[in-house]
Amino acid sequence: MSLYQRLRGHAEFQPEKTAIESEAGKLTYRQLLVLTDQCVSYFRFAGLAAGDRVAILALNHPDWFIAVFAAAQCGVVLVPLNWRLSVDELGYVIGDSTPKLLLHDEEFAETAAELHSTFKLPLHRFGNSEFPPEPADVQAPFNDIHTDVTAPLLIVYTSGTTGRPKGAVLNQRSLMSSAEMSQHMTDLTVNDRVLNVLPLFHVGGLNIQPLPALLFGATLVLQARFNPDEAVTALAENQITLINSVPTLLQAMLSSSLWNAENFKTLRAISIGSTDVPISLIEQVHDNGIPLIQVYGATETSPVAIYQRIEHAKLIGCIGRAGLLCDVRLCDGDGLEVSPGESGEIQVKGDNILSHYWNNQEATDEGFVDGWFRTGDVAHQDEDGFYWFDDRLKHVVISGGENIYPAELERVIREIDGVDEVSVVAKADERWGEVPVAVIVGSVDRDTVLGSCESLARFKRPKEVVFVEALPRNALGKIQVQEVRKLVN
Repeated sequence: MSLYQRLRGHAEFQPEKTAIESEAGKLTYRQLLVLTDQCVSYFRFAGLAAGDRVAILALNHPDWFIAVFAAAQCGVVLVPLNWRLSVDELGYVIGDSTPKLLLHDEEFAETAAELHSTFKLPLHRFGNSEFPPEPADVQAPFNDIHTDVTAPLLIVYTSGTTGRPKGAVLNQRSLMSSAEMSQHMTDLTVNDRVLNVLPLFHVGGLNIQPLPALLFGATLVLQARFNPDEAVTALAENQITLINSVPTLLQAMLSSSLWNAENFKTLRAISIGSTDVPISLIEQVHDNGIPLIQVYGATETSPVAIYQRIEHAKLIGCIGRAGLLCDVRLCDGDGLEVSPGESGEIQVKGDNILSHYWNNQEATDEGFVDGWFRTGDVAHQDEDGFYWFDDRLKHVVISGGENIYPAELERVIREIDGVDEVSVVAKADERWGEVPVAVIVGSVDRDTVLGSCESLARFKRPKEVVFVEALPRNALGKIQVQEVRKLVN
């Protein structure tokens, strides 16, 4: 079963049901299928063959999904571009993935023109839900094409916070496996109305809820870009039942003057994806009477790998159980599985993981061990089988031979009045090798911060406190730790 076949099935069973609502209007499942077939024809008439790459540089729009379903049908590989990157950074991705076509919207027409000038890359204006139909004399049975579901469909480039970005190659099977786990996470049905405010160029924005919503026949309400007031308004006016977010965006929604949980009677749950979600944020949502459930994963896991179901929401701080369709294990530095309660690297095996990194055999070899994908994240498992996130391996501060997990310090410091944001990073030290330093946004003073950390073991306490106006973040609001480290080293 392919992505396209799932779409066609919904178009046959519920042709007039609204599939997507957006600023561009409403698309029924029948209309979505017709436009997808037009896009398939356009790809073929443009000379694209199975395996050819097509890049997308655009805000959220229904055409994203038209392109995804069309690519799945004819074997084209999509390369989502992070529109927050500079032209030079985008140029690296274009040069590495060598697409034969760039789909772009009006918002990024100027950037697209620059990339066209450099790479001689053909352009197509994206965002009007129309693709040039094929000439009348071209007749091809496009509906009879069923691409191998293990063939590449997406090349999603990682954020590159620790160096050049890597292109994770995902196929239809991996996306569908992740989507089915997403459905299991929230009991998603055809009756749900899903709001998406996350950028679709990120696999979390694309495949934690939006694509699963369409694969299971629900209605997707799509916003072009995040605006907290507009998102809050949409929750009420569109009778939203499910939304996925990240901590910075969810906090902005809660801080909106329009936020009133009494208006969200249909909202069944909010899911949140991030390596470490502040406990205070979870409690704030629960105080509004709304279940907040965590989902853990990575670009390389399509992205769902570990998650809470709604009935697990009361386990505050827990990231859930291993996904229904994948295996998870925790391993120490020697590759041996750790016992319950002990911290180890999260490793994932299943149909949801990437096949390889594009043009990067070295990274592919480093990323796998005996078929298990190494996430680089650290967690521990309790005796009931639930996972609790500790930190990222590359964030661990090794001081005098002891491992210090910055996330543990950050959880303590976030509770201090006057602390708006915090990131704990390693600073080189002649005596200890590394020491932890707290980089803070807020109105608190140094002594208060250090005093609040006295409940921690002495070796874990931050040795310095640095105050900044803002922490560097990537497109999804995650702190760029490598950039923070530059502030203290």
